[in-house]
Amino acid sequence: MSTTIALPFLDAMVPALSARALKPTPRFGFVYIANGVIQNQWTPATTGAGFELPPTLQPFANLREKISVLTGLSHLQADTFGDGTGDHPRASAVWLTGVHAYDRTQPGVEVKLATTVDQLLVREIGKSSRIPSIEMSVDFPTQGSCDSGDCFYVNTVSWRNETTPNNTESHPRILFERLFGDGGSAEARQARSQSEGSILDSVREEANRVASSLGRGDKTKLGEYLDSVREVEQRIENAGKKGELQGWRPTLDKPNIPRPPDGIPQDIGEHMRLMADILVLGFQTDTTRITTLKLNNDHSSLRFPNLGVDYMIHHLLSHSDTDDWLKVNRFFTEQVAYIAKKLDAVKEGERTLLDNSMILFMSSMMTGNHNNDQLPVVLLGRGGGKIKTGRSLDYLGKPNRKMCSLYLSLLGHAGVHLKEFGDSKERLAEV
Repeated sequence: MSTTIALPFLDAMVPALSARALKPTPRFGFVYIANGVIQNQWTPATTGAGFELPPTLQPFANLREKISVLTGLSHLQADTFGDGTGDHPRASAVWLTGVHAYDRTQPGVEVKLATTVDQLLVREIGKSSRIPSIEMSVDFPTQGSCDSGDCFYVNTVSWRNETTPNNTESHPRILFERLFGDGGSAEARQARSQSEGSILDSVREEANRVASSLGRGDKTKLGEYLDSVREVEQRIENAGKKGELQGWRPTLDKPNIPRPPDGIPQDIGEHMRLMADILVLGFQTDTTRITTLKLNNDHSSLRFPNLGVDYMIHHLLSHSDTDDWLKVNRFFTEQVAYIAKKLDAVKEGERTLLDNSMILFMSSMMTGNHNNDQLPVVLLGRGGGKIKTGRSLDYLGKPNRKMCSLYLSLLGHAGVHLKEFGDSKERLAEV
């Protein structure tokens, strides 16, 4: 199998005198959590700058000046229209489309949503990258596992057009191979997974040649980058080895829930961190500029033994305001903070990779009670200087507080200027 190792941004890539004018293409990440949060543990008590982070958002403490917390935005197309589709399928379907999902199990109803925000961005800034977009999920497809109606919508959040979804990938090795290998056959991937060699072996000589022509700073940066690639590769190699199963476990209501396939970490925290590291590597090398990451599915059956919360699945926990549910909420936030911190550690000219990114972190429900009139939303990164951060913004009571208005703003920052998207025809103020 051939290997392609894309390089991170190096000072040697641009003349010193033009470094100030360098404007890297922004990257967009969309990170989804299902079933909401504890509202009063997520929502800041004050607005504007200098706001105090509530308990669930405390993992962002060192990044507060590079995030925006948006309160009061709504996704009303996730409401029931009396057509039979369940609350959870509608929540997934509406997230990046702004379109109501009708129950396709009913006679005469076809799958019809809309091109999602991420895929609109692909057309503008993703088309020139080697991988236009990557769709990832930590949870597994849960066909038949939703509240009612059509469960199909629970399994994906990215749509190329109104009838064609992009499937999500949960296997870290497959994603890693997409970034650094030519893909190859299933047999070739299996052979690599059983070998003791590294994906870097075939490019080591070329990497050494490149390093010999670099200055001290770039040489250090390249070495750290190659070390991080190898570290992720080693963790993938160790994933799925025999041990106590964590995160997925048969339950009384789901006795046949399958074991994760080989190569999937059995520890839910390690699985999330691997997916986070792959997202960062994709952005760092500019191999991809747009990524969606579902940390869990709506109506999720995930458990969290790593948190000491192994007695109830995620979905059932979401219908409580217990300390254990708060632990799970904060655990998800920690994964996104991990992504943000790693992006912020990567220098791109005078900015960091986080400064040049926009990471949307949210759920399509405020709480486990299925309410979508107010949503938990955090926007991380400055989009190349186009977004003012370090603020808490509350849109409750304002005439324009549609989630799709935020999407119009984000699309506009990337050069995608639409008159309308979903249920909105107006960009969101202050973003």
